[in-house]
Amino acid sequence: MTHTEKLVSIGSEALGEAVAGPPKFLENYTLGSELFQMLKMKNGFYAFEQALHVFPMKSDITNTMTLEDWNSDTLWRSGYGDLTNGFLFFAEDIFGDQFCISTSRAGVFRFDAESGETTFMASSMEGWADRILSNYAVETGWFLAHRWQAEQGALQLGTRLQPKIPFVYGGAYALENLWAGDATEGMLFKGEVALKVKDLPEGTKILLQVKGENNT
Repeated sequence: MTHTEKLVSIGSEALGEAVAGPPKFLENYTLGSELFQMLKMKNGFYAFEQALHVFPMKSDITNTMTLEDWNSDTLWRSGYGDLTNGFLFFAEDIFGDQFCISTSRAGVFRFDAESGETTFMASSMEGWADRILSNYAVETGWFLAHRWQAEQGALQLGTRLQPKIPFVYGGAYALENLWAGDATEGMLFKGEVALKVKDLPEGTKILLQVKGENNT
């Protein structure tokens, strides 16, 4: 059994019906054919108590975003300016950080939703699956996903754990700093954060203003 097959096997039921052939848009990405082969095994799924979410090609399940819809320029990507250019986001961790492939760079990358930075993870989808399986507690945020859901109940489809104070602003990776929020709205907010911090020198102090009833 390959690492990809193992990851697929431990995931939830497929989020969409079986797919017959790859969509045209995948041809633009260096690992598009490898991504399709994984989705052909299982068309989208959750794993590690919903900490990992892989988007399906198509789905009839309510509150289930498809791969094409999630990557639409009219959903959340435009909120990042040019930081998302050339990437296809095929999966996400519990905090909304994205896993993606590129039109020009070979490999699988992690896209930090709060900073807009990408880091190399693996040279292939098989390597990505191996890395996820080898350290899923960190790579998917499973540890906090498990603890949060043990106290609050299972996450609804289409939600991710959102930080009350963004991690890039010094917010803690702790239960008291987390709440369950809509995945799309979370990305729109994080896009604003990413654009604000992308050109700041390292070590810059940030003043976080929280708006409330008495603030405008």
